Amino acid sequence: MKIVELYTKEETKNLKMGLIVLSIILVVFCAVIFSRDEIAHQDGGRYYQVYARFNRTDGLLVGDVVRLAGMNIGRVVNARLDDSFKAILTLEINDKIKLPDDSSAAIVSSGIMGAKYIEIEPGGSEDMLAPESEFSYTQDAMVLEELIERIIGIGKAKRNNSKGDNQ
Repeated sequence: MKIVELYTKEETKNLKMGLIVLSIILVVFCAVIFSRDEIAHQDGGRYYQVYARFNRTDGLLVGDVVRLAGMNIGRVVNARLDDSFKAILTLEINDKIKLPDDSSAAIVSSGIMGAKYIEIEPGGSEDMLAPESEFSYTQDAMVLEELIERIIGIGKAKRNNSKGDNQ
């Protein structure tokens, strides 16, 4: 007496391949999640906190990196709203990095649809930004939809101006 197989050979092969692909996706996802913290704190060094106030932080999350000249120097560790509904981000900066007190912080993205991060642009002052102090200059996140609307608006304005010139 032969036991009836539940799946055909092809179905069994497809099931195994699906499980392998699912396992790979799960491993990659876990690696990305757990490495986020290590990216910003890879040297295990000491950090100091500074604050940056923004009107909008679209897409920037707690845990995202802080960069200087393209190098990771810290991360965003907290976000809250102040009394005037502006976002105050707490940034941890590597203790080895001393920033001039006239430095600026901008929210940028790594490509059109890339992840957001904070890019620090160092100033020229000889005085350094003290721990627990705040950046004087910040630049909000650029929202892709607003940028497209601006480009379309400029195009429409030019088209309307050129129609008026032709009459």
